[in-house]
Amino acid sequence: MPAFTFEKISPPARRAPAATTPKKPRGLIRHMIERVAERRARRALQGEQAMRREDKPAAE
Repeated sequence: MPAFTFEKISPPARRAPAATTPKKPRGLIRHMIERVAERRARRALQGEQAMRREDKPAAE
């Protein structure tokens, strides 16, 4: 019978990375601002076109 024995030590449990919280893609705020700015620009152009139509005299 041996005088001593070795215990098998298992490696520490691997912890899951912080992937439990969904990561927002980079530049999300920038994309949102671009979308808002594009819509405002379209509205401004539509407003200018409507004003130009009103300023022109009707052809009789």
